[in-house]
Amino acid sequence: MQNDQSLIKDVEKAINGEYSAIACYNKLADLAPTQQARQQIYEIRQDEIRHYEAFSNIYKQLTGKQPSPKITEPCPDQYRDGIEAAFVDEQKTTDFYYEIERKAQDLSIKETFRQAGADEQNHAVWFLYFLSFPQRDRFQVRQQDYGAAGALSASSLTFADMLTYAIQDEYLAQARYEDIRRDFGDIQTFVRIQEAEKRHISALNTLFTRYQIPIPSDDASQYVSTPDSVKAAYAAGVQGEIENISMYEKFLLYDLPEDVRTVFIQLRNASLNHLAAFRRGLARFEES
Repeated sequence: MQNDQSLIKDVEKAINGEYSAIACYNKLADLAPTQQARQQIYEIRQDEIRHYEAFSNIYKQLTGKQPSPKITEPCPDQYRDGIEAAFVDEQKTTDFYYEIERKAQDLSIKETFRQAGADEQNHAVWFLYFLSFPQRDRFQVRQQDYGAAGALSASSLTFADMLTYAIQDEYLAQARYEDIRRDFGDIQTFVRIQEAEKRHISALNTLFTRYQIPIPSDDASQYVSTPDSVKAAYAAGVQGEIENISMYEKFLLYDLPEDVRTVFIQLRNASLNHLAAFRRGLARFEES
């Protein structure tokens, strides 16, 4: 294959662009305000990984060397800024890939960039879709899309969805108990159950790692508010455990790998014990 320096330069630029997008979209997925947006950004990221691998193979064919990718485009720290930048970048990248397709002589290279250009155009549509929605209140997001509430309202669930909702709900429990302990002191029921939630998170992290699914960042503190009293704290604990148990019961209706099923059953059973403890604490206030 003839070493066309202009083509090599364009392929190298495309590789760097994909490398930058892969890193940025992982960041945007963590910042996404809804599970739908997060999942779709991960899917777009998978397309970019596929492009990166295809372009790297072309570069190796043209030069006989492996590429040395680098981040060439900064990724904004705010979700909406990142989505807007991604939308603009995907449009420019579509034009760039179609230009490479037009100039390339090799039919395989032409087809690779034609398909990549079509993917980038589709990505731009998705980012425009995300931009069309106003930012929602964090507590509204919590109720509709985060943790057990999100899982229970979902019409269908993938395995990745289940793990994500599960660890979000365990994050929520940790954040809730941390607030309660800070405001009301180390009440033993909450201390003991908070320690148990750490073990739940560890068990879920093992599944994320085993099945090569990105572990969501813990931003649960943004979605909880501290109860007004210890009695209200126990009531919040009761409600949280009821939702958590219902979530795992829903997951167990699906066909799951045996190790995943075992972990979900263990976590559900632990939550049943926590529910009983919170109900006993709440009962003491109601009897007095």
